[in-house]
Amino acid sequence: MKAMIFAAGRGERMRPLTDTCPKPLLEVRGRPLIVWQILSLVRAGITEIVINHAHLGRQIEETLGDGSKFGAQLHYSPEDTALETAGGIAKARHLLGEEPFVAVSGDIWCPHFDYEQVKTVLEDEDPWGNPLPLDKRDVAWIWLVKNPPFHPDGDFALSNFSIANEGENKLTFANIGVYRPQMFDAIAPGERAKLGPLLREYAARGQVGGDVYRGDWHNVGTIDQLEALNQPPGGIRP
Repeated sequence: MKAMIFAAGRGERMRPLTDTCPKPLLEVRGRPLIVWQILSLVRAGITEIVINHAHLGRQIEETLGDGSKFGAQLHYSPEDTALETAGGIAKARHLLGEEPFVAVSGDIWCPHFDYEQVKTVLEDEDPWGNPLPLDKRDVAWIWLVKNPPFHPDGDFALSNFSIANEGENKLTFANIGVYRPQMFDAIAPGERAKLGPLLREYAARGQVGGDVYRGDWHNVGTIDQLEALNQPPGGIRP
Protein backbone atom coordinates (compact mmCIF):
# COMPACT_ATOMS: atom_id res chain seq x y z
CA MET A 1 0.00 0.00 0.00
CA LYS A 2 1.10 3.55 -0.77
CA ALA A 3 0.47 6.68 1.26
CA MET A 4 -0.06 10.35 0.54
CA ILE A 5 0.69 13.18 2.94
CA PHE A 6 -0.97 16.53 2.29
CA ALA A 7 1.59 19.31 2.72
CA ALA A 8 0.48 22.07 0.35
CA GLY A 9 -1.43 24.35 2.74
CA ARG A 10 -0.34 27.90 3.45
CA GLY A 11 -1.03 27.80 7.19
CA GLU A 12 -2.40 31.34 7.43
CA ARG A 13 -3.31 31.05 11.11
CA MET A 14 0.28 30.04 11.92
CA ARG A 15 1.79 33.24 10.56
CA PRO A 16 4.38 34.64 11.01
CA LEU A 17 5.97 31.19 11.53
CA THR A 18 4.71 29.96 8.17
CA ASP A 19 5.99 33.02 6.32
CA THR A 20 9.40 31.36 6.26
CA CYS A 21 8.68 27.71 7.15
CA PRO A 22 6.10 25.34 5.61
CA LYS A 23 3.55 24.36 8.23
CA PRO A 24 4.36 20.59 8.05
CA LEU A 25 7.97 21.38 8.96
CA LEU A 26 7.04 23.14 12.21
CA GLU A 27 8.39 21.04 15.06
CA VAL A 28 6.62 19.25 17.87
CA ARG A 29 8.95 17.85 20.51
CA GLY A 30 12.02 18.28 18.36
CA ARG A 31 10.61 16.68 15.21
CA PRO A 32 8.73 18.21 12.23
CA LEU A 33 5.03 17.38 12.16
CA ILE A 34 5.34 15.63 8.81
CA VAL A 35 8.21 13.47 10.05
CA TRP A 36 6.01 12.10 12.83
CA GLN A 37 3.64 10.88 10.10
CA ILE A 38 6.41 9.45 7.92
CA LEU A 39 7.85 7.44 10.80
CA SER A 40 4.42 6.12 11.82
CA LEU A 41 3.77 4.95 8.26
CA VAL A 42 7.18 3.30 7.98
CA ARG A 43 6.61 1.43 11.26
CA ALA A 44 3.59 -0.18 9.61
CA GLY A 45 5.60 -1.13 6.53
CA ILE A 46 4.10 1.62 4.37
CA THR A 47 7.26 3.04 2.89
CA GLU A 48 6.28 4.47 -0.51
CA ILE A 49 4.91 7.92 0.25
CA VAL A 50 3.73 10.74 -2.00
CA ILE A 51 3.90 14.30 -0.65
CA ASN A 52 2.21 17.21 -2.39
CA HIS A 53 3.43 20.72 -1.71
CA ALA A 54 2.98 24.32 -2.83
CA HIS A 55 3.93 27.03 -0.31
CA LEU A 56 7.71 26.87 0.29
CA GLY A 57 7.67 23.38 -1.17
CA ARG A 58 11.36 23.41 -1.98
CA GLN A 59 12.09 23.49 1.76
CA ILE A 60 10.06 20.33 2.23
CA GLU A 61 12.03 18.50 -0.45
CA GLU A 62 15.37 19.78 0.84
CA THR A 63 14.55 18.77 4.42
CA LEU A 64 13.11 15.32 3.74
CA GLY A 65 15.15 14.36 0.66
CA ASP A 66 14.38 11.01 -0.91
CA GLY A 67 13.19 9.60 2.41
CA SER A 68 16.01 7.07 2.83
CA LYS A 69 17.02 8.49 6.22
CA PHE A 70 13.54 7.55 7.47
CA GLY A 71 13.42 4.16 5.75
CA ALA A 72 10.96 5.51 3.17
CA GLN A 73 10.80 6.26 -0.54
CA LEU A 74 9.41 9.77 -0.94
CA HIS A 75 7.88 11.10 -4.16
CA TYR A 76 6.82 14.71 -4.58
CA SER A 77 3.84 16.24 -6.36
CA PRO A 78 4.47 20.00 -6.62
CA GLU A 79 1.56 22.38 -7.13
CA ASP A 80 1.90 25.95 -8.37
CA THR A 81 -1.00 26.89 -6.11
CA ALA A 82 -2.55 24.59 -3.55
CA LEU A 83 -5.23 22.41 -5.17
CA GLU A 84 -6.99 21.36 -1.93
CA THR A 85 -7.07 17.74 -0.80
CA ALA A 86 -9.05 16.02 -3.57
CA GLY A 87 -7.35 18.16 -6.21
CA GLY A 88 -3.97 17.21 -4.78
CA ILE A 89 -4.84 13.53 -5.01
CA ALA A 90 -6.05 13.90 -8.60
CA LYS A 91 -2.78 15.56 -9.63
CA ALA A 92 -0.77 12.81 -7.93
CA ARG A 93 -2.80 9.89 -9.35
CA HIS A 94 0.08 8.78 -11.59
CA LEU A 95 2.24 8.36 -8.46
CA LEU A 96 -0.39 6.61 -6.35
CA GLY A 97 -1.28 3.74 -8.69
CA GLU A 98 -4.59 1.93 -8.92
CA GLU A 99 -4.80 0.27 -5.50
CA PRO A 100 -6.36 1.79 -2.36
CA PHE A 101 -4.00 4.17 -0.58
CA VAL A 102 -3.96 5.92 2.77
CA ALA A 103 -3.88 9.72 2.95
CA VAL A 104 -3.23 11.96 5.94
CA SER A 105 -2.72 15.64 6.58
CA GLY A 106 0.86 16.65 7.26
CA ASP A 107 -0.11 19.07 10.01
CA ILE A 108 -1.84 16.74 12.47
CA TRP A 109 -0.06 15.19 15.44
CA CYS A 110 -1.22 11.68 16.35
CA PRO A 111 1.98 9.81 17.24
CA HIS A 112 0.25 6.62 18.37
CA PHE A 113 -2.03 6.00 15.38
CA ASP A 114 -1.35 2.46 14.15
CA TYR A 115 -1.22 2.50 10.35
CA GLU A 116 -1.18 -1.29 10.28
CA GLN A 117 -4.98 -1.15 10.49
CA VAL A 118 -5.38 0.81 7.24
CA LYS A 119 -4.29 -2.10 5.06
CA THR A 120 -7.45 -4.21 5.32
CA VAL A 121 -10.35 -1.80 5.79
CA LEU A 122 -11.45 -1.74 2.14
CA GLU A 123 -12.61 -5.20 1.16
CA ASP A 124 -13.78 -6.42 -2.25
CA GLU A 125 -15.59 -9.47 -0.82
CA ASP A 126 -18.35 -10.06 1.71
CA PRO A 127 -17.65 -12.04 4.92
CA TRP A 128 -18.37 -15.29 3.04
CA GLY A 129 -15.83 -14.61 0.30
CA ASN A 130 -18.27 -13.59 -2.40
CA PRO A 131 -17.27 -10.65 -4.64
CA LEU A 132 -19.18 -7.49 -3.80
CA PRO A 133 -20.85 -5.58 -6.65
CA LEU A 134 -18.98 -2.39 -7.46
CA ASP A 135 -21.83 -0.23 -6.21
CA LYS A 136 -21.79 -2.03 -2.84
CA ARG A 137 -18.09 -1.73 -2.11
CA ASP A 138 -16.86 0.97 0.23
CA VAL A 139 -14.80 3.47 -1.74
CA ALA A 140 -13.37 5.10 1.37
CA TRP A 141 -12.77 4.41 5.03
CA ILE A 142 -12.13 7.31 7.37
CA TRP A 143 -11.33 7.82 11.04
CA LEU A 144 -13.24 10.15 13.31
CA VAL A 145 -12.22 11.75 16.59
CA LYS A 146 -13.97 13.42 19.50
CA ASN A 147 -14.99 16.93 18.53
CA PRO A 148 -12.26 19.41 19.47
CA PRO A 149 -13.24 22.79 20.96
CA PHE A 150 -12.74 24.56 17.62
CA HIS A 151 -15.15 22.18 15.82
CA PRO A 152 -17.93 21.31 18.29
CA ASP A 153 -20.56 20.23 15.74
CA GLY A 154 -18.49 17.51 14.08
CA ASP A 155 -18.56 16.31 10.47
CA PHE A 156 -20.07 12.84 10.20
CA ALA A 157 -22.18 10.37 12.14
CA LEU A 158 -21.07 6.77 12.60
CA SER A 159 -23.20 3.65 13.00
CA ASN A 160 -21.99 0.05 12.69
CA PHE A 161 -18.79 1.24 11.00
CA SER A 162 -20.78 3.12 8.36
CA ILE A 163 -20.37 6.87 7.82
CA ALA A 164 -23.48 9.05 7.44
CA ASN A 165 -23.80 12.74 6.73
CA GLU A 166 -26.48 13.27 9.36
CA GLY A 167 -27.22 11.69 12.70
CA GLU A 168 -26.83 12.10 16.42
CA ASN A 169 -23.47 12.55 18.10
CA LYS A 170 -21.56 13.60 14.98
CA LEU A 171 -17.77 13.36 15.26
CA THR A 172 -14.89 15.15 13.57
CA PHE A 173 -13.00 13.81 10.55
CA ALA A 174 -9.47 13.06 11.72
CA ASN A 175 -7.95 13.80 8.29
CA ILE A 176 -6.87 10.17 8.02
CA GLY A 177 -8.50 7.92 5.43
CA VAL A 178 -8.12 5.12 2.91
CA TYR A 179 -9.43 5.75 -0.61
CA ARG A 180 -9.92 3.93 -3.87
CA PRO A 181 -8.25 5.98 -6.63
CA GLN A 182 -11.37 5.72 -8.77
CA MET A 183 -13.06 8.18 -6.39
CA PHE A 184 -11.11 10.93 -8.08
CA ASP A 185 -11.67 10.02 -11.73
CA ALA A 186 -13.93 13.03 -12.33
CA ILE A 187 -11.31 15.54 -11.14
CA ALA A 188 -8.90 16.73 -13.82
CA PRO A 189 -5.21 17.04 -12.86
CA GLY A 190 -4.64 20.65 -11.85
CA GLU A 191 -8.28 21.23 -10.83
CA ARG A 192 -8.99 22.55 -7.33
CA ALA A 193 -11.31 20.29 -5.37
CA LYS A 194 -12.00 19.56 -1.72
CA LEU A 195 -12.31 16.08 -0.28
CA GLY A 196 -15.23 16.82 2.06
CA PRO A 197 -17.94 17.15 -0.62
CA LEU A 198 -16.71 13.99 -2.31
CA LEU A 199 -16.88 12.04 0.94
CA ARG A 200 -20.39 13.33 1.55
CA GLU A 201 -21.46 12.27 -1.92
CA TYR A 202 -20.30 8.69 -1.38
CA ALA A 203 -21.52 8.61 2.23
CA ALA A 204 -25.01 9.41 0.91
CA ARG A 205 -24.69 6.27 -1.24
CA GLY A 206 -23.63 4.18 1.77
CA GLN A 207 -20.13 3.61 0.42
CA VAL A 208 -17.96 5.14 3.15
CA GLY A 209 -16.93 3.12 6.18
CA GLY A 210 -15.27 4.40 9.30
CA ASP A 211 -14.17 4.01 12.87
CA VAL A 212 -13.32 6.16 15.88
CA TYR A 213 -9.74 6.90 16.87
CA ARG A 214 -9.45 7.51 20.59
CA GLY A 215 -5.72 8.19 20.94
CA ASP A 216 -3.85 11.48 21.06
CA TRP A 217 -4.86 13.63 18.10
CA HIS A 218 -4.20 17.31 17.55
CA ASN A 219 -4.95 19.39 14.47
CA VAL A 220 -2.19 21.95 14.87
CA GLY A 221 -3.84 25.09 13.56
CA THR A 222 -2.60 27.92 15.76
CA ILE A 223 0.64 29.02 17.37
CA ASP A 224 -0.96 28.51 20.80
CA GLN A 225 -1.66 24.87 19.93
CA LEU A 226 1.90 24.38 18.75
CA GLU A 227 3.31 25.92 21.92
CA ALA A 228 1.01 23.76 24.08
CA LEU A 229 2.23 20.57 22.39
CA ASN A 230 5.81 21.63 23.01
CA GLN A 231 5.29 22.00 26.73
CA PRO A 232 6.93 19.33 28.93
CA PRO A 233 4.88 16.11 29.33
CA GLY A 234 1.98 16.71 31.67
CA GLY A 235 1.67 20.33 30.62
CA ILE A 236 -0.30 19.81 27.40
CA ARG A 237 -3.55 21.70 27.36
CA PRO A 238 -6.61 19.85 26.05
